[in-house]
Amino acid sequence: MRINAGLRIWLAAVALLCGAAVAVRAQSSDDPPKPKANKQTDTATKNAEDQPKWDPLRAEKDLEVGKYYMKTGNIDAAMDRFSDAITAKPGYAVPFLYLGEAQEKKGMKRDAIKSYTRYLELYPHAEDKEKLTKKIEKLRTEVEEKKKSAR
Repeated sequence: MRINAGLRIWLAAVALLCGAAVAVRAQSSDDPPKPKANKQTDTATKNAEDQPKWDPLRAEKDLEVGKYYMKTGNIDAAMDRFSDAITAKPGYAVPFLYLGEAQEKKGMKRDAIKSYTRYLELYPHAEDKEKLTKKIEKLRTEVEEKKKSAR
C-alpha cells in the first residue's frame, strides 16, 4: 500500500502534535518484516503460567471500590478489593497502604505491619514514610505487649 505525499505530511504533523516520534513508511505486502532490535523489555508485564494476568486498570478499579467500601464501613470487602488490586498489579505500592489501614481497623495488627512495611519497600520515598514508620513501631509495641500479657 502506498501513501501519497499529502497524507504522509498530515500523518507526520499529527504525530508531532501528539508528541510521538512516528516514522511513516509505506510497506508493500511482499517486504519481509524487519527483526526488532534486541532491547531489554519490562518483565513486570509478564507472568508465570500459574499467576493471574497483570492488569493495572483492574487494579485501579479495585482500589477505587475498596476505598468506597472503607467509607461505608465494609472492612472485609475493602480488604478483598485491596488484595485483588495487589494480585492485578503486584509491584504497586498504594494497595498495600490501604490494605494496612483496613487490617489495622479490623485489629489485624501483624498483618497491618506487613502491609505497611511492604508499602514502604515498594515506595521508599513516600511522603508519609515518617508517619508510617512511627505507626509500624506503635503496632509492634502493641503486639509485643499483647504477647507479654498473654503469658
